[in-house]
Amino acid sequence: MSTHASYYVPEQSRWPILASIALFLLAFGAGTLINGITHETGGGLGLLMVLAGALLMGGILVGWFGNVIHESRAGLYSAQMDRSFRWGMSWFIFSEVMFFAAFFGALFYVRTLAVPWLGGEGDKGVSQMLWPDFTAQWPLMNPPDTEQFAGPKALVDPWHIPLLNTVLLVTSSFTITLAHHALLKDQRQRVVRWMGVTIFLGITFIGFQAYEYVEAYTKLGLTLNAGVYGATFFILTGFHGLHVTLGTVMLIIILGRILKGHFSSQQHFGFEAVAWYWHFVDVVWIGLFLFVYVI
Repeated sequence: MSTHASYYVPEQSRWPILASIALFLLAFGAGTLINGITHETGGGLGLLMVLAGALLMGGILVGWFGNVIHESRAGLYSAQMDRSFRWGMSWFIFSEVMFFAAFFGALFYVRTLAVPWLGGEGDKGVSQMLWPDFTAQWPLMNPPDTEQFAGPKALVDPWHIPLLNTVLLVTSSFTITLAHHALLKDQRQRVVRWMGVTIFLGITFIGFQAYEYVEAYTKLGLTLNAGVYGATFFILTGFHGLHVTLGTVMLIIILGRILKGHFSSQQHFGFEAVAWYWHFVDVVWIGLFLFVYVI
């Protein structure tokens, strides 16, 4: 039984203030780079800040979650604390849903409003005067200012790598569910086996997406500068790829904890939290496959 039956109040920690510093370095450095500030005016400093912030945040996560694991293994957490963790993870995933909802909203705004307006919807005369050769269609292959933003030469075929990646992620949702059911039955070898398959599927997805990006840049002319289609394509798929990468790292950490015997059939919220996150990443990809690649 937990020695803190009602509520656990942790000791004062340096992690929150250090995390704030790391986030500031990441945000300020990324803003410097995105806005195209040159080395003479601080571009080199921006890259240095991003790297420093990323390294600091990585160290913070290792130390902070290490403390949480130690406290959990020491029996300091009660049922109330378990509920707090579950609510916290639920709200975190909700914030991620809103994060992607904003980008999907931008995509729909461009497709259903901005592009038709640029094509002259409501004022054809002005449109023809400004961009006489512009055709309002999606995907946008010929941006209005083709001299500054050349459109892509071709689009990614959704029925090859994107479809394969969809199969990989959907399959991984089943394999992590099988691992969860095995953990509930204390079948350790099955847990390790299905977790290993899930991690393999996640790494394979990342590899295929990297190959797709190289092909898009080198052969298709589909880059971040390829008009609004290129920008929305890489922002949506890129952030999702980052989430898959982080999710895969989380799965590897959970597998390591399973091998150390950290979880039981009754107490394994760390496993459940990562599984929730992985299912969320899978659902987002289905939306991306449909609205970015297919439709």
